[in-house]
Amino acid sequence: MSGRRADGRDAVRVRSARPGTAPSRPRHGPLVAAAEPRAARRRAPESVGPLRGLVRRYGWRAYAIPFLTLATLVALVDVAADGATSTDTTGAAGVAAQPTPSVLPMPVTDVEPGAPAQGDAEPSELPAPAADATTYVEQGAGTVSVVDGSGPVHGTGPLRRFVVEVEDGIDVDGGAFAAAVEATLGDPRSWGNGGRMSFQRVGVAEAAASQYEFKVTLVSPGSMERYCPGVGTGGYTSCRYGERAVINLARWATAVPHYDGDIPTYRQYVVNHEVGHALGQGHVDCPAPGQLAPVMVQQTLSLDGCARNAWPYP
Repeated sequence: MSGRRADGRDAVRVRSARPGTAPSRPRHGPLVAAAEPRAARRRAPESVGPLRGLVRRYGWRAYAIPFLTLATLVALVDVAADGATSTDTTGAAGVAAQPTPSVLPMPVTDVEPGAPAQGDAEPSELPAPAADATTYVEQGAGTVSVVDGSGPVHGTGPLRRFVVEVEDGIDVDGGAFAAAVEATLGDPRSWGNGGRMSFQRVGVAEAAASQYEFKVTLVSPGSMERYCPGVGTGGYTSCRYGERAVINLARWATAVPHYDGDIPTYRQYVVNHEVGHALGQGHVDCPAPGQLAPVMVQQTLSLDGCARNAWPYP
């Protein structure tokens, strides 16, 4: 019950709490009540999953990390597999096995129009034959036969196998021609110099199975256009056509006038020159008068002031 105090203000009766009960919570004003939930929200931990947490923290990098990790694991597995399958190069006694010459593949093609060809152009005027010119057959049968027989590997380095062919009906000892070609390519001054490559002559069986890289073919002047179509040898020069280094029988028998009758040196030159084309070499010029002519100079046509030379590495 309320009454009025001596100072004129109303007195408020305070109800005492019942025994055994807690005092009632005082009521708060509206501002205090609104602030209380916000404080509670700040104190409450965020319920965010680990993936969303990574994305919020690292952005797009969170997606890149798994892919980079997977790529690294795949690369490590590949390296381990390669190491496990590698061939042991040592024998049971721990001695390294001797390596065999590797074979570098070269394109093997038939004589077809439009195939890659290289050759010395026909001279503008045919030189007069040498006074001691050996008689040779101007026109053979037009077909060629493989000179059978295989030789040893000459030199070291990547192996180049070759077949020797001779045109039928030209009255040439095929075995003697094959021996001359083999001796030239097996010489240390030839293309195999210093372990650059090795050479081996192979025979009929290997030719039939295409187990060779190039051929050296002796052809009569009248058949040069058949085996070097479109090159323009004029029946005088030799050429490389497709897989063949084609040697002109007339040049093999008589050389050229500016070789002064030195037929053996010219034969070595023409084999090295045409086989050089088969190995990817092109023509070059005489570097200076009086110097040895590089073997890829067109020495059949002219020495251009150089001295004759049959070897790539004299």
